[in-house]
Amino acid sequence: MQKIVPHLWFDKEAKEAANAYVSIFGGNSKVGTITTLTGTPSGDTDIVPFTLWGYEFLSISAGPYFKPTPAISFMVNFDPSQDKDAAKKIDEVWARLSEGGEIKMEIGEYPFSKRYGWIEDKYGFSWQLILTNPEGEERPRIIPSLLFVTDKCEAAEEATNFYLSVFKDAKRGALMRYPGGMEPNKEGAVMFTDFKLLGQWFAAMDGSARMHNFNFNEAVSLIVHCDDQKEIDYYWEKLSAVPESEQCGWLKDKYGVSWQIVPTTMNDMMATKDEVALKRVTEAFLKMKKFNIAELEKAFKG
Repeated sequence: MQKIVPHLWFDKEAKEAANAYVSIFGGNSKVGTITTLTGTPSGDTDIVPFTLWGYEFLSISAGPYFKPTPAISFMVNFDPSQDKDAAKKIDEVWARLSEGGEIKMEIGEYPFSKRYGWIEDKYGFSWQLILTNPEGEERPRIIPSLLFVTDKCEAAEEATNFYLSVFKDAKRGALMRYPGGMEPNKEGAVMFTDFKLLGQWFAAMDGSARMHNFNFNEAVSLIVHCDDQKEIDYYWEKLSAVPESEQCGWLKDKYGVSWQIVPTTMNDMMATKDEVALKRVTEAFLKMKKFNIAELEKAFKG
């Protein structure tokens, strides 16, 4: 099971978007079992799990409260060593994601890749498509990427060091810094780094507030699946830095990134066909800030 799962917030389009992404990426991609929660502050709420090339996502249709920004995007590696048709497929996926979307960086050749482009799809979520150097270290097909936008353009290294200290099975991979002459980016700031948390790859970079007018929000959050209450308590204590953002297992860290600290058993509860049990669990977790596994299981069992 994937321990950290990106969560995408939609107004009403979670099912539509999940089916669209699965169609675009193909291969080992599918939509999972959809759950509809009733009695939430957003009314009937669809919970839609999906996988793209075996990488898990979870999405929700819960009202027009959060609009995605490029602060968290998804790097998609097209690696010729893993797929002989990588050079062809990157253009096919680009064309499909571009429909109704907005180009952030036109697809083409850059100093770091023979083929790269950054696109915001029609739902507002951002994707970085890159033709990977087959001679480099193998990376997963999909990697969440965090862009830390600050006045001083120097938060990425501090933030990633913090995450590396919090999570187990963690290590830094590459670390490339901005050279001089790339203003408003600060010389020495992080141009790109990748790192592992709980054995999963992530990426990060610095961005100047003089160039970008966006930041993190709840439209993209990161779910951490926890096996027991001790694990939930640990991540909650380490990560939560904004008390007013604590609700229903959600928290916000000191860099503005939203996390959901969720018990692994919640997957089975959400997948139940027992609508009465599901309603009891929903009513229970809506009252919580940090999740209490014992109370959730008690509500599920009735």
